[in-house]
Amino acid sequence: MKIPKQNICDFLKPAHNLFREMLFWGNQSEGFALFLSQEVFSPYRLPIKFSELVVVTDRFHIKPLLPILSGDGQFYILAISQNEVRLFQCTRHSVNDVDLKEMPRNLAEALKYDDAEKQLQFHTGTPGSRNKRSAVFHGHGVGIDNSKDNILRYFRQIDKGLHELIGDDGFPIVLAGVDYLFPIYREANTYPGLLDQGVEGNPETMSAGELHKNAWKIVKPLFQREQRKAADKYRQFAGSGLASNNIKEIVPASYHGRVDLLFVAIGVQRWGTFDPISNEVRFQHRKEQGNEDLLDFAAIQTILKGGIVYAVALDAVPDEAPLAALLRY
Repeated sequence: MKIPKQNICDFLKPAHNLFREMLFWGNQSEGFALFLSQEVFSPYRLPIKFSELVVVTDRFHIKPLLPILSGDGQFYILAISQNEVRLFQCTRHSVNDVDLKEMPRNLAEALKYDDAEKQLQFHTGTPGSRNKRSAVFHGHGVGIDNSKDNILRYFRQIDKGLHELIGDDGFPIVLAGVDYLFPIYREANTYPGLLDQGVEGNPETMSAGELHKNAWKIVKPLFQREQRKAADKYRQFAGSGLASNNIKEIVPASYHGRVDLLFVAIGVQRWGTFDPISNEVRFQHRKEQGNEDLLDFAAIQTILKGGIVYAVALDAVPDEAPLAALLRY
């Protein structure tokens, strides 16, 4: 169907207007992504470089962004001091503040609301009577006792808040703080993902970017090991029917939730169509109206169905195929 020129111009107008936004372009990062539809106009400055690519199809193409979203995994940074608590949700390329909600923001706040600490001793009598005393209160209100016991109670509240905020999935957590606080926090900790190594120093003087840079040095080997283990697992099941690098098999399997683990090549496209009713996959030699990148489709479906996706260079995919999947059944 031919679209009137005026409709096309109206559709592209937000993108054309963005070229005149000097402030936006003056603060660019490594990469740029733009998602545009009748309802959506979303430009993003992103911290990774992209090969130039334009995709026009029925849904947004996100495979180039997968290294940010999933390929390097997810981890957290817990930056603690007696004066401040900060929690960051991170990937290799991103760091975002997490709203602490009911978690105490500092030691003073933790002790203020600690039931064992806020109880007051109250003695009463009849004012003015002989051998009687007026009401007297004994409590903590002038200073904060920074003893290990108080810090431990503070950290136990943080530990409880962590479980409520991020659950018990065991995502890696890197602790950032001065060295003498590390053993006290480990005594309070019950979260399974806390790493042995942490970022030492006063986190109050570190930006989110500095904390992320130092924490990534700690978690990078961990994620590299996980990726190698995933590739070894794929090879272990090669020839069993549970490992496949056949796009025509993987695409329907991803749609039906059968893919547990997927390696997908970044910078590579395989254009075509998938019919979910017939499970038929058809390839096209180039981008044409109505087709899409089948690698992108498989990656998105795998994530939506609870699978793990590693978006890597082609030579890092097992068998050096565009896709490699380990199936659930």
